[in-house]
Amino acid sequence: MKNKKWPKVSLVAITTILLWLKTYIAYKTSFDIKIENWRQELILFINPIGFLMIVFGFSMFMKEKTQKRYILVASFIVSAVLFANIVFYRFFNDFLTIPVLFQTSNMSDLGSSVTELINFSDLFYFADFILLAAIMKFKPALLTWREYSTVDRRVYFLAAAAIAFFNMGMVETERPQLLTRTFDREMLVKNIGTYNYHLYDVFLQSKSSAQRAMADGSELVDIDNYVRANYVPPNDEMFGIAKGKNVIMISMESTQEFVINKTVNGQEITPFLNDFIKESYYFNNFYHQTGQGKTSDSEFLVENSLYPLSRGAVFFTHSGNEYNATPEILNENGYYTASLHANNKSFWNRDIMYQSLGYQRFYSLPDYEVNEDNSVGWGLKDIDFLQQSVAHLKAMPKPFYSKFITLTNHFPFELNEEDQFIPPYTSDDQTVNNYFLTVRYEDEAIKQFVQKLKDEGLYEDSIIILYGDHYGISENHNKAMSEYLGKEITPFESMQLQEVPLIIHIPGQKGGTMTTVGGQIDIKPTILHLLGIDTKKNIDFGSDLFAKDRSDFAVLRDGSFITKDYLFTRETCYDKATGEPTDQEACKPYFKAASNELSYSDKIIYGDLLRFYGEDLSEPKSKE
Repeated sequence: MKNKKWPKVSLVAITTILLWLKTYIAYKTSFDIKIENWRQELILFINPIGFLMIVFGFSMFMKEKTQKRYILVASFIVSAVLFANIVFYRFFNDFLTIPVLFQTSNMSDLGSSVTELINFSDLFYFADFILLAAIMKFKPALLTWREYSTVDRRVYFLAAAAIAFFNMGMVETERPQLLTRTFDREMLVKNIGTYNYHLYDVFLQSKSSAQRAMADGSELVDIDNYVRANYVPPNDEMFGIAKGKNVIMISMESTQEFVINKTVNGQEITPFLNDFIKESYYFNNFYHQTGQGKTSDSEFLVENSLYPLSRGAVFFTHSGNEYNATPEILNENGYYTASLHANNKSFWNRDIMYQSLGYQRFYSLPDYEVNEDNSVGWGLKDIDFLQQSVAHLKAMPKPFYSKFITLTNHFPFELNEEDQFIPPYTSDDQTVNNYFLTVRYEDEAIKQFVQKLKDEGLYEDSIIILYGDHYGISENHNKAMSEYLGKEITPFESMQLQEVPLIIHIPGQKGGTMTTVGGQIDIKPTILHLLGIDTKKNIDFGSDLFAKDRSDFAVLRDGSFITKDYLFTRETCYDKATGEPTDQEACKPYFKAASNELSYSDKIIYGDLLRFYGEDLSEPKSKE
């Protein structure tokens, strides 16, 4: 045994193998990547290798000392990229993009949301880096270093290229035209790997930056024709029914539809909203359509009737674009427009973006009395925020359009014991348990706000619109959600959990439950029609939710869509009546419409195409 010679292994091979195995383990344990057959499993297994071989293969051109430094630094960077995706995925069920990384101004406000997502066990994701450092220091007998010849390098990089091409060949068989046809980042990571996905993302970022420089007004022709062909006229009975009324719109943070008319421990989660619905129009098939911009994306959808981008937040990436948003339109129709949010004005770049949307006033953190007693989690509690905001409403010129953004029902759903109106849910998942408490608190805040509006004489002269901005409980909590709902969370059920409440209260109107399928993109034309403002010349991808001839159709940012009878997600068509997969042909008629909606909207944003339209949006104008 003493004379036995162990095979020598190069530092390049050790580093590549360790990172390859770590990445695959992360795929299987930290990401919820659906695998349908052995070919997809093989693709998932091999997709990191080509990238890692090339990255660490560059060290073959270096001297020993430089090679070690390069490998150690590169290993740490690659590990950090993987870990950043893991932490981001824990809450958002999504992967990082270049635009998201530019949103660093938000980081100072994230606080407990980030620390809640990081565990002590996460040290595992840097264990290989620590091991590499130890190997370099102690130089075990199995480690070898030598200078590589030109032939060695050629063979090595040819092998790396062969693995990469083999990977892409299998991908093309499994998912043809992956890079040109998908809006789904999970699909990209599953097939080309986390690291190659980020390279592709860099390419997309460069491409999007070039699009605006190359764009001209002629690109609007097809889009304009599409929008005109799909325009739905308003319901004559509802058009102008709220003409001259104030508009009070509340974005309900992280509020999903499944809490409406439900109980925890025998107590209602949303007792006020349950009653308010009975005297309002309630849309129970209404979906959020946000992407990585979350709350800011919901604002963008609601104000512009355009889809958010698949990467990053429009509020950051395209805040200088020309838009034809609801505030700007209402300014021209005699309204005073304001947004109210007791947070730093720069969060989500709102102070800049609101100017592009046409808001006349932004009531932010300095406009509120905020102290330790009335704050929790992300800032000013909703009850105090809404109560203090009534004074701002009273001071506004009438009629006004006001948008409120609540905070308390935000991950990680922190709430002081004295503010808990119901006992907590008792599952093994603290996030889900806390969620019901903060939703109940939000409901109480809205109840007290509505009463204050009545006391101050604003209620009867205002329409009140309440909508959920995005999901609060991600798929990482499916076990607890399955326990609460009493059913398995399949991809179909997961899509149904993307429903958010939409409540429209109009003074003097009895209201009722509306079953039409819609999304946040439909709110802009709905509001404008209620106020008696024509939208026929607007570039809107949504349609009036009260219109008699509208189609039941909602497209989500990842390309999933919902119709009256079917739901399509993750390459599967479901029958809504049964919740079971059905023949793909049933969903096929809607594929083109869903793709057109997203791609046309993207073109408008990336190319800043609305800058080529005249004020009435009826005639394109030249670049000059």
